[in-house]
Amino acid sequence: MSTRVFTVVFTVVLSVFLAFSSLSELPGWAAPFPQQADSAPQSQLLAQAATTPQSTSFVSAAVNRVGPAVVRIDTERTITRNPDPFYSDPFFRRFFGDSFPTQPFEQRLQGQGSGFIVDGNGTILTNAHVVENADRVTVILKDGRSFDGEVTGVDEVTDLAVVKINIRGEGLPTAPLGNSDQVQVGDWAIAVGNPLGLDNTVTLGIVSTLNRSSAMVGIPDKRLDFIQTDAAINPGNSGGPLLNERGEVIGINTAIRANAMGIGFAIPINKAKEIMPILERGEQVSHPYLGVQIASLTPDLARRSNSDPNSTVTLPEVNGVLIVGVVPNSPAASAGLRRGDVVTQIEGQPVTTADQLQSIVDRSRTGQSLRLTVKRGNQTQQLSVRTAELQPSALR
Repeated sequence: MSTRVFTVVFTVVLSVFLAFSSLSELPGWAAPFPQQADSAPQSQLLAQAATTPQSTSFVSAAVNRVGPAVVRIDTERTITRNPDPFYSDPFFRRFFGDSFPTQPFEQRLQGQGSGFIVDGNGTILTNAHVVENADRVTVILKDGRSFDGEVTGVDEVTDLAVVKINIRGEGLPTAPLGNSDQVQVGDWAIAVGNPLGLDNTVTLGIVSTLNRSSAMVGIPDKRLDFIQTDAAINPGNSGGPLLNERGEVIGINTAIRANAMGIGFAIPINKAKEIMPILERGEQVSHPYLGVQIASLTPDLARRSNSDPNSTVTLPEVNGVLIVGVVPNSPAASAGLRRGDVVTQIEGQPVTTADQLQSIVDRSRTGQSLRLTVKRGNQTQQLSVRTAELQPSALR
């Protein structure tokens, strides 16, 4: 019996020992629970979380910086229309009477666009086509304040305009201007404006390409190298700012193409910086021109043209700028330039693209004489063309 009792007692003691050994290896049991007597109540923690500032995106920061300076521009203008001759037809009037107009009548047109304030004196940059020929301009700020706007200057060629408002002693928000020469393809692009009558709209994209000429965009009546972006730009965005990720204005939204899908264009802000002081003073911006329609030419293009039996001109197979057409009574016509001529140098500088030639002309002065090296068939000639002041009607 003693042996059996000893065996039972030993088994019980061993089981208890093993049980306590197992419990000591469990983390939840090996150490006491931490004391939370000094911890803040749950309601206090929730209140503290609610008041802790949350991080914002760079887009929000940029828009918060510039948004108050973006304005809506409402315009009105009166035009005179002539009645449809159909209304004056005796046969028509026999059946419909005299209820239709037979004399010229006036019609009021309303428009809308965007702009942004650039200084505390109430100077606003926008597109020329937003305010051109307007009889009345009303500027509406984001905070609801409304001002009568005065158009001090319009430049149709660069599609830029300056509007001034009377600040009436009240402070105005302003948009910081960046440096469009530092913009790179792939940079963030934030478009702000009032598209389709929807105030204070923001869209985001990137800079798709730089120096997209107005001729390539299909706007021959402008002289600009655009910033191209995939940020959505819709009617009403015209004149609004295109921002970088720091909230600086790098361009002015414009040039919407009806057939464009996800492509928008903006005037580089550095171009606006050049022209804005002139428009503020109410002066005309000078644009020298030659009076030619041009296209880039390569030897391959020349060979293909020369092999066409319907071609009326034999082109030199060189790199240069082809004269496609000459405007009558223009400086080019007076200098003797002809359709089919190929310009290979201007002022001693080789030119191989139409954009290069146009850029050199744009940087010249009105009345300046430019020396051109021209290939005409197998001959090379030196011609001198004196630039004249471009009139908007000459671009149409």
